[in-house]
Amino acid sequence: MTGQLTWLGHSTVVLELGSTRLLTDPLLFPNAVGLRRRGPAPQPEAWAGAAATLISHLHQDHAELRSVRKTGAPVLTGARNAAYFERRGVSATGLDEDHWYSIAGTPVQVRLTRAVHGHRPMPHRPNQAHGHLIRAGGVTVWVAGDTSLYPELESLSDLVGGIDVAVVPVGGWGPRLSGGHLGPADAARACHLVGASVAVPYHWGTLHAPGMAGTWMDAAGPQFVTELERHVPRCRPALLSPGGQLTL
Repeated sequence: MTGQLTWLGHSTVVLELGSTRLLTDPLLFPNAVGLRRRGPAPQPEAWAGAAATLISHLHQDHAELRSVRKTGAPVLTGARNAAYFERRGVSATGLDEDHWYSIAGTPVQVRLTRAVHGHRPMPHRPNQAHGHLIRAGGVTVWVAGDTSLYPELESLSDLVGGIDVAVVPVGGWGPRLSGGHLGPADAARACHLVGASVAVPYHWGTLHAPGMAGTWMDAAGPQFVTELERHVPRCRPALLSPGGQLTL
């Protein structure tokens, strides 16, 4: 099966597997949660016709309601997060880490993976966090969600017989990461543990606090490439700019 991955910036990725399009953690407007986007917002044709929107967790830079609604696609996420969306009029299905969910009429299957991201609990939203595994036609993609390292990563590829592309976070909102995040070195370690063939970094170089553009928020992507080339040479880095594409 032919496929394509497009990074729209921050944690928003479009996966095209055959004729099926999936979207992750959409941020589709010029500004979000008090942060400013570098460059133009993505255009609707980039995500039009998505069969599903995959939501990792409910922090507002990953589950902005106006962006989720703008996609028009049903949400696939954890069960508590799905209930949150349903209460707000967004069609959502709760998944788990033990079963594959088949997207109707397509060869694409999705399941949740664990993510460790509970250090900044939200007072009015569920604090359930996951990543996603996606497979179709012999192509397997792991979108990690926001997470720190955890022991089960080493057995993740056993679920699918190998991971072709790892889409991993490599930064946060400060020069020192809070818990539940991967920096460049730990993100490279995660790619080693899951045995990924190609790695795409996200959570860097897109959104900036006012007055902080061009600082540490842009450095994590290139630093991740350096860490990967130094310590995990069998995994090829794909450093994309917002709007950049990778053939799967």
